[in-house]
Amino acid sequence: MGIIDKRNVPVKTGSIYPEPYASQMAGRSSLRLGDAGGLTQFGANLVILQPGAKSSLRHWHLNEDEFVMVTEGEIILVQDAGETPMRPGDCAAFPAGDTDGHHFINRTGREARFLVVGSRAPRETCTYSDVDLVMDVADGKTSFTYRDGTPFKGERT
Repeated sequence: MGIIDKRNVPVKTGSIYPEPYASQMAGRSSLRLGDAGGLTQFGANLVILQPGAKSSLRHWHLNEDEFVMVTEGEIILVQDAGETPMRPGDCAAFPAGDTDGHHFINRTGREARFLVVGSRAPRETCTYSDVDLVMDVADGKTSFTYRDGTPFKGERT
């Protein structure tokens, strides 16, 4: 395929999370660059965070590796041990099966961008560190459960 013209890649907004978590992703969008280039073995997305936005719920992947590199602005990496600022050129890696959940927050007054590259396992389980939510992907279908395996019906109080 060659060069991907980012101007022709649709901007993906919103979230596949069920409520109340989907609305917490306001201000996050992405360009699915790997999809635009026809890649099938790994994903490559340019994530755009507006001021105050976060990338996702804090999470970890059972079967997929994930790599991040900041391209513009400043973001905060949040993990079990605390928070780490990241600036253009800074990279982070999250090996499959590492239970130290992560996500990114833009606490600045300007837009931030980072590239995410991740493997595409045929079956994936993503566990959310701070809420009672698990996502399973199998055969192209996504389902959400509580950690005990029962179907997700809304946030438990």
